[in-house]
Amino acid sequence: MKLCISVLSVVLVLLFVSAVPQLAAKNVKKPQATVVRAADLLSFDHYLKTCPQAEGIIQQKTGDWIQKDFTLAASIIRLHFHDCAVRGCDASILLNHQGSERRAFASRTLRGFQVIDDIKAELERQCPKTVSCADILTSAARDATIIAGGPFWQVPFGRKDGRISISREADSVPQGHENVTALIEFFQARGLNMLDLVTLSGAHTIGRSSCSSFKYRLSNFNGTRKPDPSLNSMYLNNFLKKKCQKDLDLIYLDAITPKTFDTQFYSNLHKKLGLLSTDQLLKSDVRTGPFVAALASQPSLFESQFAVSMVKLGNVQVLTRPNEGEIRVNCNFFNA
Repeated sequence: MKLCISVLSVVLVLLFVSAVPQLAAKNVKKPQATVVRAADLLSFDHYLKTCPQAEGIIQQKTGDWIQKDFTLAASIIRLHFHDCAVRGCDASILLNHQGSERRAFASRTLRGFQVIDDIKAELERQCPKTVSCADILTSAARDATIIAGGPFWQVPFGRKDGRISISREADSVPQGHENVTALIEFFQARGLNMLDLVTLSGAHTIGRSSCSSFKYRLSNFNGTRKPDPSLNSMYLNNFLKKKCQKDLDLIYLDAITPKTFDTQFYSNLHKKLGLLSTDQLLKSDVRTGPFVAALASQPSLFESQFAVSMVKLGNVQVLTRPNEGEIRVNCNFFNA
């Protein structure tokens, strides 16, 4: 009897010992592989050794151009957005060949290309084949914001220039007549949320729009034979109808303080002074309206969030890995 109990004890001990590793294996979490995002490979000191003067050159050149023509500040910011909105921030909007994004109908009013060309030429003289066009455009957009009176933020560098630019893809960029759902989905597809949508729309505080983007609001709106009811009637009759004679005539998006980087753009939406229907709808839509109200009443919130959202925009689908993209010698063309 004692022998049986002893044998049984040994068996139980052996079973327990053999089970311990299995129990431990179930309780111990396997280390997960670290996923490195492309944007994680960007860094603030990317050009520290290869071209330490890069940021200074970009800042100086951008300032020189805007000093001659203040409207270029908004144009450079817009150019950056159009670049990042299609295939990410890869300077594909700068490529100038038949069938490129730059040649698209949606890109016909884009400006600022000569600013980037001037900056690139100087950088090629001082640091040949080193600074990408994508980094130049991203940094110039930051500098344009500051010169216009907006906030500062650090720009991480290390983007490569893309080798694909397709005209029809540029037509997917919002043109001022989409509904809010379409805008939200467009931004979400690029890793940007509703707050980013409303905040980045605030760049319209210094921008201009061609009449072709909103003329359908001035009369026979949606086939009603009447103007858009969400458009201020005095603004419509006393200003817009007089100023918009041709499709490419330009009107400031902020009717009150068009040359000041501030929150007046959001306040205007409460007075039905949103020039683009996409802007005005941000105020009336229950999903985005609270953000409009918050940014309109808190300038410091707008400035800090604008910096955050611009960093996120500048990180969209960047090319940073060794087998991706190139450093163009001329921003208008692929390298030979």
